[in-house]
Amino acid sequence: MNGGRAMAALCATAILAACNVGPSYRKPEIAVPAAFGEAQSMLPASTPGDLSKWWTSFHDSELDSLVARALAANLDLLSAASRVRQAREQEVIAGAAEWPSLNATGFGLNMHSNSNPLSELAGGGGAGGGAPPNTPTNIKLYSAGFDASWEIDLFGGTRRAVEAARANTAATRWELHDGEVTLSAEIANDYLNLRAAQTRIVLLDSELKDQRQLFDLVRARARAGFVTELDVNQQRNLLSNTQAQIPALDAEVHVMTHALAVLLAEPPESIARELQESAAFPAAAPDLPMTLPADLLRRRPDIREAERKLAAATAEEGVAIAELYPKIDLIGAASFTGSALRGLLSTNNFGTVGIGSIMWPIFEGGKIRAGIRSSKETELQAYFAYRKAVLGALQDVEDALARYTDEQRHDRALMDAENAAASSEGIARQQYVEGLVTFINVLTAQTSLLAARDQLVQGRQTLAQDLGALYKALGGGWDETSVNWKPSPHNPEAG
Repeated sequence: MNGGRAMAALCATAILAACNVGPSYRKPEIAVPAAFGEAQSMLPASTPGDLSKWWTSFHDSELDSLVARALAANLDLLSAASRVRQAREQEVIAGAAEWPSLNATGFGLNMHSNSNPLSELAGGGGAGGGAPPNTPTNIKLYSAGFDASWEIDLFGGTRRAVEAARANTAATRWELHDGEVTLSAEIANDYLNLRAAQTRIVLLDSELKDQRQLFDLVRARARAGFVTELDVNQQRNLLSNTQAQIPALDAEVHVMTHALAVLLAEPPESIARELQESAAFPAAAPDLPMTLPADLLRRRPDIREAERKLAAATAEEGVAIAELYPKIDLIGAASFTGSALRGLLSTNNFGTVGIGSIMWPIFEGGKIRAGIRSSKETELQAYFAYRKAVLGALQDVEDALARYTDEQRHDRALMDAENAAASSEGIARQQYVEGLVTFINVLTAQTSLLAARDQLVQGRQTLAQDLGALYKALGGGWDETSVNWKPSPHNPEAG
């Protein structure tokens, strides 16, 4: 008899383990091109490289420090890490439904009445030897024990819920990595803006020095009667226009400093002294660390996040389908019950109860099937979001490649223009001193040279930022060893 029961239990367990309603998730195959189209025109040729800390390719220790501090302290990342920990706890909550729940119970009752209500309920009234109705009554009852309940996951609804919770946890971790990618790119972009503004200020200060020297020369020639006051006024006007460009650049330096500090979770002015000294503008790396389009499916955190959300939506469909099937609950209780605390735990006071129940929905106004259809639409939307993430990633890379390679050609043209403008300015100044040309020639040459040098600085800024955008498009800025989701200080045991 015992062997038959054991066999029945084993069969029931096997049936329970094998039955999972709803679709089983399979990662969809999405076709991507064999190579990036824009990569064919890249100058210079691409080389493999490390994407996890791409900003180090600029060889700027200050930039390295800013990114490292931001990745450790940024408030958006800390919030994302908190969501990871929260999702892990939701896994625990979902998984708890697979196990029985056990509760310790206990109660005490002490009832006093000036009459005998039990006699009245029995229709006594004192006849038949019972206590008369007006006899005072004292009732004491105590109980201590345990009760347990278990909803058998016969059709796998709970297992699908656990599957969905795990997929959602993975999605939040990829969301965290995507935040790291975005943050590192934003830090680099703001830092490049800051250094470009400082470089342009240095350029203007140098140009102002040259312009003042020429202004002194023009003024001396005007006093000697070689030129008119018109030349003096023209040079004074150029000096004023050059000086007028500096305040806007100073403001840009302050704004970028404030932005960087806040990204580090610090007050806006906290790193002003650290960044106030101008430094050489970071040079862009000569080679591009390219990957293949298929690598984006692994490398881009937003794609991985979208794929995990699709997996969660698929599992949630199984949870909805399980609502169509019966729910079986087992309830058991064991307790000691007596009229006095003394001797309550005696075997004479021990009792047990077992209850089994089944509930199978028959009519709920179409709510369950509407829920299934709704979950199917959610799954479909998640699939579309996954496809869009892949296509968007491909576009990001192609766009970044196009901008970077075109900016390289633009940079070479700007260098040629700056060299030509410098030569022209030198010639015009010498000819003016020798009296061969009017001052308007010098003025024009100076203006052209300043514009060419300023455009070259801005071009280098754009080139570096385009490189950063390419690294971001390729999914650079995170690695597998990231532990930003570690337990928070308020809950050391989480995670």
